[in-house]
Amino acid sequence: MIAIGIGCRRGASQAAIAAMIEQTLALTRTLNESVRLFSIEAKSGEAGLVDAAQAMNLPLEFLPAASLREVEDKIANPSRHAAAAFGVASVSEAAALAGAGPGARLIAPRMVGNGVACAVAQGSGR
Repeated sequence: MIAIGIGCRRGASQAAIAAMIEQTLALTRTLNESVRLFSIEAKSGEAGLVDAAQAMNLPLEFLPAASLREVEDKIANPSRHAAAAFGVASVSEAAALAGAGPGARLIAPRMVGNGVACAVAQGSGR
């Protein structure tokens, strides 16, 4: 299973989020696995994120911050902003790792553009 973790600025547009998801999907196209999107619960009200997932027909799950903190030891690129705002070293990388389940590993660390961050992890699922 491929888990794409997403973090974004408040009010990030559907177009910006979808574009970043497309960039990360390009990295996983050769993998014949299901793809799911994950973010932190604090982002559940972000219309751009919800709308992008729906438009792309990809399942989106919001995880509690505690679940993201459990995988912080695997984060490759900590974010001072994420740590200050959410108490998590990286929303995108941690969401991808937590979403991918036990034994998950990052296959694409955090990429950032237009107020959106995405990371990709591979695992057996939650």
